[in-house]
Amino acid sequence: MSTMHLERVAKRFDTTPVVSDVSLAIAQGELVALLGPSGSGKTTLLRLIAGFEQLDSGRILLDGDDVTDRSALERRCGMVFQHYALFPHLSVSQNVGYGLANERLTRVARDARVTEVLAMVDLAGYGGRPVTALSGGQQQRVALARALAPRPRVLLLDEPLSNLDPSLRERTRRELRELVRRTGITTVLVTHEQEEAFELADRIAVLHLGRLEQLGTPESLYDAPATPFVAGFVGRASQLHGTVTGREGVVVHVRAAGTGWRARATGNLAGDVVLLLRPDAMRFAAAGPVAGTIVHRRFAGAHAFYTIRLADGDDVEVAAPPDAAREGDPVRLEPTGTGAHAWDAAPR
Repeated sequence: MSTMHLERVAKRFDTTPVVSDVSLAIAQGELVALLGPSGSGKTTLLRLIAGFEQLDSGRILLDGDDVTDRSALERRCGMVFQHYALFPHLSVSQNVGYGLANERLTRVARDARVTEVLAMVDLAGYGGRPVTALSGGQQQRVALARALAPRPRVLLLDEPLSNLDPSLRERTRRELRELVRRTGITTVLVTHEQEEAFELADRIAVLHLGRLEQLGTPESLYDAPATPFVAGFVGRASQLHGTVTGREGVVVHVRAAGTGWRARATGNLAGDVVLLLRPDAMRFAAAGPVAGTIVHRRFAGAHAFYTIRLADGDDVEVAAPPDAAREGDPVRLEPTGTGAHAWDAAPR
């Protein structure tokens, strides 16, 4: 098990920057998710860590050892790919044993290690089966066993659950998290799904256009986003334009949509700001100061998300009980005093 440090890592393809000046420290046994939209650089960053791509600048260290110029084989990173890359003509044991091809082991030692890692991923007794006879979740565990067989320094997962159906994906997430905890292996996971990152990761690195926007726990990303992108990408958020009218520590008072808001702010804000509102930043209130009309309702079980068009044409989203209102209803809203974040409205 290893610690990992990325120091100002950068990568271009032709003249296009794909990863820009990313620094990241990962503790031993920690699971960090690289989260971001398509094109954010997360898979390229994972490939740089693995040694499948070469850095243009920066350093990668494992346990303080600079591996920047070392081959993928020398780095000893276990990799699980999106499509698993299993060999359909080989048995489960043969697929797992393939991960030991570069180890100088006797046949007895190799077979013992294969048996050990299959038990580790709850596939004891499956060694003789063809991988084509397994379910998607079982194939994913075979891929994990193959990656773990050589006792890698770190485990790298490139969207390993994306090919599973939703119900199987949820169960496999729990199994994967338990496996990582049980083995104590340092793990980096690439995903574009927030729910997956929130459930699996100790910390999440949010990437946007190749840059690290914020690194933190799921709670800190949601409650204290560092940038407008993080606030809009993590969780759900609506946007209004307003003007700062006062300040109390990290809280600013903002006038927007005809009423006052208390919003968490980063930096010394003044004048025009962008107000990002979580769905719990507003509630329905018969005498609320903000008027609008419900244009969309999305049922979500114990609650519903209501899209409300305000008089000036802006849309905001509110979470409320499923029977609170219907599409087309006129409603009044009031701020709840939580779930609001403000940033400078000037373009950056």
